[in-house]
Amino acid sequence: MNDAICAPATPLFPAAISVVRVSGSSLAQALKPLVNLPLPRQATLRTLRWKGYQERALVLYFPAPDSYTGEDVVEFQLHGNPLLVRRFLNHLGELGIRLAEPGEFTRRALLNGKQSLLEAEALRDMISAATDTQLRMAQARAGGVPTWVEEAKACLSPWVARAEAVVDYGEEEGILLKIDKMQSEFQDLRQRFHVEQARSSAARWLRDGIRIALVGRPNSGKSTLFNALAGEDRAIVTELPGTTRDVLEVRTEWAGLPLLLFDTAGLRDAEDPVERLGVARVASVLDQADLVLHLVPAGDGAPDSQILARLEAVREKVLEVRTFGDLGGSTSGVVVSAVQGDLEKLEAALKDRFLGPHSPDACLGALATQRQCGLLDELVVQVDLLLGLSQAAPPELPASLLQGMWGLLARMTGEDRAESTLDQVFSGFCLGK
Repeated sequence: MNDAICAPATPLFPAAISVVRVSGSSLAQALKPLVNLPLPRQATLRTLRWKGYQERALVLYFPAPDSYTGEDVVEFQLHGNPLLVRRFLNHLGELGIRLAEPGEFTRRALLNGKQSLLEAEALRDMISAATDTQLRMAQARAGGVPTWVEEAKACLSPWVARAEAVVDYGEEEGILLKIDKMQSEFQDLRQRFHVEQARSSAARWLRDGIRIALVGRPNSGKSTLFNALAGEDRAIVTELPGTTRDVLEVRTEWAGLPLLLFDTAGLRDAEDPVERLGVARVASVLDQADLVLHLVPAGDGAPDSQILARLEAVREKVLEVRTFGDLGGSTSGVVVSAVQGDLEKLEAALKDRFLGPHSPDACLGALATQRQCGLLDELVVQVDLLLGLSQAAPPELPASLLQGMWGLLARMTGEDRAESTLDQVFSGFCLGK
């Protein structure tokens, strides 16, 4: 981490401008053979010359510690020719400035105290967001450590210190740990942990997206509903059964929910070999789906028993949806009319299943990554155990639980900088971040 590093901060495609970022200590000296750095934070034109190349570039200099990484940072705005950028990076390498590893700029910002691990993860999510909801969620988490985390640490701090004192010096100094008083003070904290756990469970679906497979007999309205949810005509809709012969896939945002939709071939014993292949592929889609919508026309009686048998293995994630509700028939359960845009009952069912009582907007700012949710689940377990201790419990038990909760909060924010955790987080970043 003491090496000077460089990376393109913009994609290597033909464009008007390409940005190359450099970070390290004493960059004025390291870059002296190439350029005299301008005054801090003043964009200045400089002519760069190296090995027969000449480039007129805009150069910005951000001296440590007031920079993104906390080190000296220099940004070069070059003409957007990918070959030019590669040649420039090669020359920086000859000056002893190596190519950065994925996420190394942000990793240095974390290690130098410029941002928390939660902010770094929010940045990664903002870069990879594919829907408006995901983008807004990432932006809401980019503001730093949530207030409830800081409040939890403030509540924990005196009790952690007292518990450790009781364990180390209690008998000699007559120090007592009043478990009943501690449990009383931790009631509000416990409630907040549970609230955040519920919000995070919903937020994770919004961050990761919901995989939904549409299945049913031929002409059950799968493609019509698929197109309505996608907001465009992606699947061919005809009155002829067996029109869809392969799995169609589309990523979309509908009613604030990021969806990955799969339209499948109608389930039946097909004679056409191509249709049979399409039907055979349905099984793998069902395994991968978070929810299977079993579409049954409202005018039908009971669902097809053969289709129910095929769905038996995934019955816990099957939701029956009655289609063609505008044509009459069953009115109970989730009834829709995709042609008329009547999808309110489906929207309510999806939000209830994945978000519970929370709206997408209520999830803004909630922890949402697998790592964050896992740590929050452990926090809930620890605080529940703490509040369940008897008054006669030896002080080592509450001391261990208090220290465990403190450690979980430190891992959440990145104060406990375990290398394996940092490697996992920053492996998903691009080079220039």
